[in-house]
Amino acid sequence: MGNLVSTVKVRLQVQNVNKPMYRGTYHCFQSIVRQESMFGLYKGIGSPMMGLTFINAIVFGVQGNAMRMLGRDTPLNQFLAGAAAGTIQCIICCPMELAKTRMQMQGTGEKKSSKKMYKNSLDCLIRIYNKEGIRGINRGMLTTVIRETPGFGVYFLSYDVLTRSLGCEPDDLYIIPKLLFAGGMSGIASWLSTYPVDVIKSRLQADGVGGVNKYNGIMDCVNQSWQKEGWRVFTRGLTSTLLRAFPVNATTFATVTLFLMYMRDDGSMNDCEPAHQLVQEPQQTQLQTTSL
Repeated sequence: MGNLVSTVKVRLQVQNVNKPMYRGTYHCFQSIVRQESMFGLYKGIGSPMMGLTFINAIVFGVQGNAMRMLGRDTPLNQFLAGAAAGTIQCIICCPMELAKTRMQMQGTGEKKSSKKMYKNSLDCLIRIYNKEGIRGINRGMLTTVIRETPGFGVYFLSYDVLTRSLGCEPDDLYIIPKLLFAGGMSGIASWLSTYPVDVIKSRLQADGVGGVNKYNGIMDCVNQSWQKEGWRVFTRGLTSTLLRAFPVNATTFATVTLFLMYMRDDGSMNDCEPAHQLVQEPQQTQLQTTSL
C-alpha cells in the first residue's frame, strides 16, 4: 500500500502546472490504473524494499542509543534523539528515494513505455552514478536532511507524548489499539511538520528526467514553485501522504514496541515501567521508545 500511495504523491507533487495531468488524489490514482495498469502504482517498489529494513534498523537503533547518551527521558531529549536518527538515516534514504522517484516518473501515462531509461531501482542508481558520480546519487540530500531531521524529532516526541497521555501500560487490555493510534498519529504529525520540504525534495530529484533541468538549486525551486503555483504547491499530494502515514506508522511503532517488550530478559511484559523511571532505575525496562 505504501508504494502505490507514494506514486500518487510524487506524481501530484511534480506534475507540470501549465499542463496538469491529474486533478487530485483520486483522479491521479484512477488515471494511473487506467493508463498504466495496476502495475503503474508499484513503480519503484524495489528501492524501498531494499532499503526499508536498514532504515528502520538505523532509526530505532540510533534513537535508542542517543537517549541512553542523553541520560534523561525528557520531551526535548526525545526530540533530539529522533532528530539524530533522522539525520543519520539520510545516507540510505536519499539515494533510495531518488531511485524511487525516477522510477515512479518513468513512463507516465503509458501502459507500455516505448523507451525505458531504467530497468529497475538498482539500474537507476548505477546509471545516475556513471553519469553524475556520487553527487548525482545524492541529489536532494540537503532537502532530505532538512525534512528528516526535524521530522523524526517530531515523530518520536509525538509518540512519547501520546503513549504517556493514553496510559499505555503492559497489562492494559487495550494496549495494542493505543499503540496503533499513537504510532499512526505520530506519523501524521511528522509529515505535517515537514511536508513542504518533501515537495521541494521530490521536484529536485525528479528534475532532469526528461533531459532538461528546470531548477538551479533549492531556493530556485522554491521561488519558481511559489511564483507559478502559489502556496498551495506545498500541499500537493498531502492527502495521499496522510492516508499512507497512519497505517504504516501505526504498524511500525506498535510492532517494534511490542517486540521489544516480549524480548526482555524474563520474556514477559510485566517488567515494563513508565519512561520517567529510566533514570532512577536503570535496570528496569520501559515501554517508551527510549529503550529502542
